[in-house]
Amino acid sequence: MKVMKFGGTSVGTPQRMKNVASLITESEEPTFVVLSAMSGTTNLLVEISDYLYKKNPEGANEIINTMEKKYIGHVDELFSTEEYKQKMRDFLSSEFDYLRSFTKDIFTSYEEKSIVAQGEIISTNMMAFYLQEKGISTCLLSALDFMRTDKNSEPDPQYIRNKLIAILQENEGYQIYLTQGFICRNAYGEIDNLQRGGSDYTASLIGAAIDAEEIQIWTDIDGMHNNDPRVVDKTDAVRQLNFEEAAELAYFGAKILHPTCIQPAKYAGIPVRLKNTMEPKAEGTIVDNVIVRGKIKAVAAKDNITAIKIKSSRMLLATGFLRKVFEIFESYQTPIDMIATSEVGVSMSIDNDAHLNDIVNELKKYGTVTVDSDMTIICVVGDLDWSNLGFETLATEAMKNIPVRMISYGGSNYNISFLIKGCDKKRALQNLSDMLFNGKK
Repeated sequence: MKVMKFGGTSVGTPQRMKNVASLITESEEPTFVVLSAMSGTTNLLVEISDYLYKKNPEGANEIINTMEKKYIGHVDELFSTEEYKQKMRDFLSSEFDYLRSFTKDIFTSYEEKSIVAQGEIISTNMMAFYLQEKGISTCLLSALDFMRTDKNSEPDPQYIRNKLIAILQENEGYQIYLTQGFICRNAYGEIDNLQRGGSDYTASLIGAAIDAEEIQIWTDIDGMHNNDPRVVDKTDAVRQLNFEEAAELAYFGAKILHPTCIQPAKYAGIPVRLKNTMEPKAEGTIVDNVIVRGKIKAVAAKDNITAIKIKSSRMLLATGFLRKVFEIFESYQTPIDMIATSEVGVSMSIDNDAHLNDIVNELKKYGTVTVDSDMTIICVVGDLDWSNLGFETLATEAMKNIPVRMISYGGSNYNISFLIKGCDKKRALQNLSDMLFNGKK
């Protein structure tokens, strides 16, 4: 069985829902489908919650009414029979009455998560009714019945697997199994969400739980590109990445895939294919455990980076110095992206400056601190094992006219990273593309 996940843009209009329906019914084999909320819906639900937090039920009701009108307008576009139009209207009526019920009671984060979950619940019910109207054997499963996190807010894979397999055994014989992405229950049975990676994470967890042959992530982009097409001329889709390479690219700026969401697939050895709903015949990108030797695959950039350098002659051979530095960042829950050390100093980069002033004040106890803001990390990804002669030289040669604040190489076999000024990002990315992919020196 394949798992196919479609994001909010892919189901953003009735016509696009019809296109998705055509894609998921091409095969006669049973298919497991994960849907996000229709594009824009989750933002509106968050806005409703914001009004309720601020004790403004009138503002919340205004958005609810606008949403209901919009969805009612979709009914005539999506359905062709009066029977299913009425079924959908009845469902929408109960849904929006449910949302209005939150305007009358005390509002907490628990109620907010219940509200935000309704986007996926609406989109999956719309799709289920549409497929049933077309005579497609469809089973709508509630993610709240099997998708659960543990007390650390991490997915509970054994629970998910046991529950889901039991549910599928009780519902054998359907062509399409449909469920919601993003939403789940926590360890206490309350409605919650997976946060990082959202619906992609759901698809990966389901794929691992049912031993799927492949997990497909459908978006509005033709796979992962070898550079940022919004910034650089002449980029191409990368046809294959291994999981480590995809995680590096995702972490360092390639937003098509969240690094966390592919971990269950990686550990289960299930390939993840990135496809484009706007161009379904395009090959896309496959992410698997295959390592292609001797090839640089792609470049990504991560903006809004802050570099922090602490210099101290006292640290020379001082045991525990780095531990003290790292403990400061840990105490403010601020992860470090890159690090470079010398005998008298250490430089680090962070992408979250919410506690920057506090961190700097703490670091000043141990040395002189300097801060550089508005920086960008450029990450070159591929087979960058240190035994591959000259590979790192290609990347550094492309950067020869760009001022480089830090270089990170050797922490992984799959990347070399450069920290540069944000204003040099476009030139750096283009230089790397020309050198690595376009044959220009």
